[in-house]
Parts: sequence; structure tokens; C-alpha cells
Amino acid sequence: MTAIENFTGDARPYGGGDPYADYRTAGFPFTHHADLADRRLGAGVIAANDEFFAPRENLLLPGRAEFDPERFGHKGKVMDGWETRRRRGTSAGHPWPAEEDHDWALIRLGVPGIVRGIVVDTAHFRGNHPQAVSVEGASVAGHPSPEELLADGVRWTTLVPRTPVGGHAANGFAVTAGQRFTHLRLRQHPDGGIARLRVYGEVVPDPAWLTALGTFDVVALENGGRVEDASDRFYSPATNTIRPGRSLKMDDGWETRRRRDQGHDWIRYRLVAQARIRALEIDTAYLKGNSAGWAAVSVKDGATGDVTGGSGSGSGSGGDGWREILPRTRLQPDTGHRFVLPDPVTATHARVDIYPDGGISRLRLFGTLTDAGTTTLTAHHQEL
Repeated sequence: MTAIENFTGDARPYGGGDPYADYRTAGFPFTHHADLADRRLGAGVIAANDEFFAPRENLLLPGRAEFDPERFGHKGKVMDGWETRRRRGTSAGHPWPAEEDHDWALIRLGVPGIVRGIVVDTAHFRGNHPQAVSVEGASVAGHPSPEELLADGVRWTTLVPRTPVGGHAANGFAVTAGQRFTHLRLRQHPDGGIARLRVYGEVVPDPAWLTALGTFDVVALENGGRVEDASDRFYSPATNTIRPGRSLKMDDGWETRRRRDQGHDWIRYRLVAQARIRALEIDTAYLKGNSAGWAAVSVKDGATGDVTGGSGSGSGSGGDGWREILPRTRLQPDTGHRFVLPDPVTATHARVDIYPDGGISRLRLFGTLTDAGTTTLTAHHQEL
């Protein structure tokens, strides 16, 4: 694996123009995973010891941090992030913070899961970022309060040890702890500001909850579904198609660049586990002049075989074990399209093919887990 680039030290003071022109970032190998701390999945910053200059909730806002050089409030410069006051020492003889001094924030993940990577983004915090950060994870059932999370007896696992970070930079960390976490504790040493926190990983749902639901969306991100691959991610990520709720604006769906050949675009998904699909929905909300013209949906039961074949060509029927459950069908712009299958279809994977290009905002596959799917999901949950 290629080493992740590290950034340390202050950035240069803002000199005008595009504030992101000198922003330091790198390509991180884990960002294809879902952001488990996405506010749109229900994540929240439930407590922090200090948020004097800027509120903790900014950490999980979607989109990159904004900077207005002219915006000041009665406490000072208004920053789009979480910023604490400057720490001081204990006396005139020792005015500096102690080595162990730090500020902290507690984050409830939107969905529990295995963390594969973390980005601590200090965008626009050029000389007022923390010197170092650290991150811990815990798995606590139910809906614990901050006091319960901080109580003795809660086991916290180090995900990112105390590590120097840079100002005005995307500081990325690969995580190797293969456990299921529900909450994180972010520490900044000794104080300062962080613009955004991103927590990339794999959703691990509670099988008891899904079993109780009976019929549910078996490809939804919050239930453990995920995108495995896609032909094009030019305008927006394919993962948007399995996010909660309806799309609220055009870039909240999946849109491809304009094709100039005779091909088509597609997304391949892994379901939460083996399931029987009974109905599906394709939504093109807010895609008006750029929605897909036609779409087809295929599934495959890949419990004992490869599922990658055929992803880039054809409608999915027949070859490589893919079974077409919705033939190529005309789509309308800005419309929800619902289809009831004549008979349930067993699958572990699904694929949507759009013709020739354009986009869809959401794909929903409604079904129930098979006995084998429930067994697999339960075993995976228990081992984590």
C-alpha cells in the first residue's frame, strides 16, 4: 500500500483569492467507503469540552468548509469548524499548556461499522489548528448519554494514536482495528480548530433490527448495502443512490458525464446479505434535463461465485449469472418509478444499467433476508 502523505506545521496566512489554492491534500485509499459520520445518516457530535469560538456541530457538515475573510463576531473570527479557546498553563512561571492537556468531542456515528480510514480536515485553520490529534472508538449498545460514554468501564480502542497534523490540510489516517464501533472520541492536543471530520468504513447493521423490520430496503447504505463499483463518478458519487431519504438537490444523486460513444453507464451493489427482493424503486428526483433515458436492473446470487462479470456491457440478463428483474424501461425526469416483481428473486448483488448516460438519484430494493442471509449477517455481527 502506498504511504499516506502527512502534513505538519502552519500554513501560510491567507493572502487573498481562492482560499483553497494552497490547501494541502492527498489521495487517500479508503475514501471509496461510506462516511459513517455523515450527518445525513444520523451522525451527531453529542458533546465537547469546549467550543468557545466555533460550534462542534460544524465538524460533520456535508461539503467542504467555507471561509469568509470579512466575517467576525463578538468572540473573534467566525470559522466554519470546531474551534476551542487557547489553553494556558498553571502559573506565570509556567504559562504553557501541559503535555497531557487537550480538548475533546464525542461523535455518535450515523451507522455502526468498521472504520477503515479517518480524515481530520483543518481547512482554513492555518495557524490555529491543533498540534496533534488522536481518535478512539467504542461500541456501546442503545443510546448512551455523554456521561455514560465517559464513565469508567467503557472500553475505548485507539484508532489514531496521537499524531502531529498540519494546518489548512486534509490529514488522513488509515485504520486497521477490525471492530464494530458506534461512537468516536476525537482529541486535539492541546487546543485549536478542526473544520471537518470524515470517518470512512463499512456499515455493520444490527441483524435483530433488520429481522424485526421484515421487509426493508436491502441495498440501503444505512442497512449495510454498499456500492462495489461504477462506470462513472464524474459529477457525483454512486453511493448517493443508496443514501437515506429522497434527493433534495441535483448533486445529491448520481450523474455521469455525457457519453459520446455507443456505450452506457452502470453501478454494481452488494446487498446487506442474501435476500428475496419483491419490489424496487428508481427515483430521478431533481434530475430534469440530465436524468437517464432508460434503466434496467439485474441481480445475482453470488453467495458461491464471482459477481464482477458483465458489469460493463449488456442488460444483465443471462450471461455470467446475472438475472434481469427490470428490463430496459423508459424513465421520466424528476420522478419516482415503482415496480412490483411478479415473484420474489433471491440475490446478494444488484446492478442498475442506465442508457445512455445521465443519472438517477436513488435505487431502492425492497425485500426480506433469507435464512442463509440472516445466519451470515448474525455471525458477522457477533465476530465484531
